[in-house]
Amino acid sequence: MPNPLIGLHAVLGEIGIVAFVWVFVEMIKPSPKRLKRAQIAALIGVSFFIASWIVGGYYYVNDYGLLVKPLIKEGPEPWAHSVIMESKEHIFIFLPFISLFTYNILRHYGKSLKKDKNSHAKKSVLFLSAVIIIIGALMGLMGYLISSGLRTAMEASLR
Repeated sequence: MPNPLIGLHAVLGEIGIVAFVWVFVEMIKPSPKRLKRAQIAALIGVSFFIASWIVGGYYYVNDYGLLVKPLIKEGPEPWAHSVIMESKEHIFIFLPFISLFTYNILRHYGKSLKKDKNSHAKKSVLFLSAVIIIIGALMGLMGYLISSGLRTAMEASLR
């Protein structure tokens, strides 16, 4: 039976991604109300990415590294850990920091976003939100590939 922390880790990350989709949509045509909603959404996204980071780290240290990693590495698809998991570990670390940076842009440059709807701050928030959404989607895909590597290893060990 899969560890429930895997699902919690994924759900927390997905909520973080959805929060930054919300930020992106609000910032297409910023207004004072939309800016406030974007700030709230960004704070939600930051919080959920950090929570996902903590849950994923706990799972990795206590279960994945001890039980799952050896199975995948000895199975028919060792690249699921060697390439995908190693990449995921290093790429994911950017999400909490980029999301926090985006939130800080919204907070710090809020007044200029209200005045100049085509400001550099708006373009930065849109760009960073898109990067967060893309990296988040890649994290989901990588998680799927890692889980597939485990399933394949378990099926191979039953034969």
